Amino acid sequence: LNSCQQGAQLAFMKKNHSDMLERAATALHCKDWLYFKMTGERATDPSEGTFTFGDFRSRTYSDEALDILDLTTHRRLLPPMLEGTADHHPLSRSAAAETGLLEGTPVVLGYVDMVMTALGAGLYDPSGNVGCTVIGSTGIHTRFAATPDDVVLNDDGSGYTIAMPIPGAFAQLQSNMAATLNIDWLLGLARDVLATAGGKSSHDELLKALDAWVEASEPGSLIYQPYISLAGERGPFVDPDARAGFIGLSVKHGFGDLARGVLEGLAFAARDCYQAMGAVPGEIRLSGGAARSPSLRRIIAAATRAQVRTSSRQEAGAAGAAMMAAVGLGVYGSMEDCAAEWVTPLLGDCDAYDEALSQTYDALFPSFVAARQALRPVWKGMAHRTGAGS
Repeated sequence: LNSCQQGAQLAFMKKNHSDMLERAATALHCKDWLYFKMTGERATDPSEGTFTFGDFRSRTYSDEALDILDLTTHRRLLPPMLEGTADHHPLSRSAAAETGLLEGTPVVLGYVDMVMTALGAGLYDPSGNVGCTVIGSTGIHTRFAATPDDVVLNDDGSGYTIAMPIPGAFAQLQSNMAATLNIDWLLGLARDVLATAGGKSSHDELLKALDAWVEASEPGSLIYQPYISLAGERGPFVDPDARAGFIGLSVKHGFGDLARGVLEGLAFAARDCYQAMGAVPGEIRLSGGAARSPSLRRIIAAATRAQVRTSSRQEAGAAGAAMMAAVGLGVYGSMEDCAAEWVTPLLGDCDAYDEALSQTYDALFPSFVAARQALRPVWKGMAHRTGAGS
């Protein structure tokens, strides 16, 4: 539960703006509001409905969840759940006039954006032993669970379990607040230093040089904690005071070592997240801008001991929503058939992990975890001193 979820928001409104909540007729998420404006129907989908107020096993609203949030008296605000692969509504006359689309055009309600992105990037595989990692501004690590019994919950209660538009299947998700933001920060420092000395290199030019710096450096010579977001971290642990840092620096380290340390930190964060959801999948499908880096792909494969495949799919979230519509409108008989044509052909060849590099990372990973655990009181103390803490 966090502040970006509707459950926390409605609980806050009940406590601080109860009059506004009493006047409300329905609580809708952004995409649900668009669906309402386009069709006149008030609805949400099973992923959004259950991971905020429900039980993922039954795909229904949960009395217990509402009671914990102290929202039992406001259950009337929750719209019915609509399964977009089975039901949809036509575009209304007024919406057709506003958009220029034909009245009656089928409108399909998609699932939450994280699930749509994972679906479009290749998470769904009947084998079940697949994960999907998106390395963008944030890092999103998703594990496919074919049945409720395959879901693995952790003792810290972190992460999400979200229904997928496949009968009985779920996406387990852990998310790092910052992924490529760490790379942007490091390259920004380099650009600023060069500019001060009269040099000039753009971010794109430095990004092209990143792999060469990394490959020229020694693996595992540093530990980097990639918690550079001002919001702290949310996966696989929740701490708004978490901050980034290097451990093990000495006079022998150069810029290339820092660059490699940052990429290794991102890979260790991915492994940390997957282990919080059970065993690391046998295959991880990568997407996001940073997945174009051969060095990062090799490092992630070695750090997780997983086969890595990169999806060339652009706008994976939009593709996932379109896949739902294609199944819902009968273009494909099942999501498996749709994925076979829309997703599988866009997956690259498997990159196998390097055993020697994996052994290096296996030896270092426990120190990565121990460091973040040991630093939590330090983060808290620094946040208290600067007044920037929770």
